[in-house]
Parts: sequence; structure tokens; C-alpha cells
Amino acid sequence: MEEKGRYPRLRLKLMIGPGLWIGPGKADLLEGIAATGSISAAGRRMGMSYKRAWGLVEILNAMFDAPLVAASRGGAGRGGAALTACGAEVLALYRRMEAESSRASVAEIAAIAALHAAAAREK
Repeated sequence: MEEKGRYPRLRLKLMIGPGLWIGPGKADLLEGIAATGSISAAGRRMGMSYKRAWGLVEILNAMFDAPLVAASRGGAGRGGAALTACGAEVLALYRRMEAESSRASVAEIAAIAALHAAAAREK
């Protein structure tokens, strides 16, 4: 998951269609589900309500031909969630795009940060 407060940083949002995108938040949720085996636990780690986390999973699952998250409902110890093969692939591809975009933009990010620092010193 993304380290909060680390600036400057590049955030990538992939627009797949009108109103359909994958960005850092959805990627972090997928990562959290993979790590915890639970949609609600992944949401809690992000400070997100259970309802919001489930809503995002439903959106993600509807965006592709195959679901990204497989969930089983149940009581304590019986429910859970996991990334499907498609979900793991989408997450890996998104994280790779993020990393490559950041590497490709190092000089531009540094130049913008320097301009920001100069403006902050003038104030």
C-alpha cells in the first residue's frame, strides 16, 4: 500500500471507459484483499466502511469479463475473499504501469518539485 505523506509523487488513474477506472485506491483495496483474505478487513485498513469496500469490489468485478475478487459469505471463520487470477493480473499490471510511469517521469517530477519549492520560499 502507498505510503501516506510521501511527496512529490505520481498517481496513476487508468480510465477504461466512461465512469470506469482503476486508480490507487482500487489497487490498494485489491492489495488489501490479497493480504487479509477479507473485503471488510481490507476496507478497515484503508479507513473505509464495509459498504464502500463491497461497493468498490462490485464495480471492479463488473468492469471485466471475469471477476477480480471471489468472495464467500459466512459467519465467523467461514467467509472470506481472494483475488481471482484475473484480479491478480490486473493488480500486477496496474502496479507495473505505476512503477514504470514514476521511473519515466523522475526528471519532470524533480523539476516540478523544484518550482514548487522556489514558489514556497518566495511566500
